[in-house]
Amino acid sequence: MEHQIDAKGKILGRLATEIAQLLRGKSKPEFALHKDVGDTVIVKNVDQIKVSGKKEKNKFYYRHSGYLGSLKKETFEEALAKDPAKVLKKAVYGMMPPNKLRAKQIKRLKIEK
Repeated sequence: MEHQIDAKGKILGRLATEIAQLLRGKSKPEFALHKDVGDTVIVKNVDQIKVSGKKEKNKFYYRHSGYLGSLKKETFEEALAKDPAKVLKKAVYGMMPPNKLRAKQIKRLKIEK
């Protein structure tokens, strides 16, 4: 089954939990932790996602290559301006359990701009 979600004006965390549950198939009667019974999710208008409070300036995304002094950080505002799909995908990825099914399930997330 395929679900279409319009992200216009929605809060990032609440949207990510909703998407993660659909990708895992938690609302289905045949759901089991070891089975992959989720659905495909298509998200539109990702560039219009919102966050509550002062997170636009105070939320940071970090990455590190492993070399000394190579820690990079960017704010939520910068990351959203650069690639809004990456912000949503990272949030959904963090909401899913860290097991072998997560990589399969996240592939069913399609983001349209």
